[in-house]
Amino acid sequence: MTIAVEPGKFKETTPGEYAWRFVFGGLVTVGAALVARLWGPAAGGLFLAFPAIFSASATLTEKHVRERREAKGKPGEECGIATTGAEAAGTAAGSIGLLIFALTCWQLMPRYSSALVLPIAGFAWLLTAAGTWFLFSFLQSFLQRFFHRRRHRRGRAARKCS
Repeated sequence: MTIAVEPGKFKETTPGEYAWRFVFGGLVTVGAALVARLWGPAAGGLFLAFPAIFSASATLTEKHVRERREAKGKPGEECGIATTGAEAAGTAAGSIGLLIFALTCWQLMPRYSSALVLPIAGFAWLLTAAGTWFLFSFLQSFLQRFFHRRRHRRGRAARKCS
């Protein structure tokens, strides 16, 4: 999966879908606040780190990819699921980076100024998220080659989503 910015994709999402993402993200944030009130800020912070927008956007991503492929007369369900899986991997990589950001802040804030700690934690997030993404990409590539060889030996062709 190639990482790319495609501004034209913004037109595919309706205002109602943006509203749904906004409402869902707000509900997750309210839920985190309730957890923090009941069990303290440490527990609330864990829930606030939940990638709130992912749950709403994953279903919309799958729908858009499926509809786009079906409009071309191609089966779209499998590709929609594959695209959503790639989005989930990116969300997981970002979340692991967010964990490293939080741990860095937690360890350094008591001793150093926030002006120094936040850029260090941000850089730690960037390195961790990018490193995790590249690790996921490498593992995916390796597993695809492994299973493609096994399928090829049995005479089955691999399907591509394009």
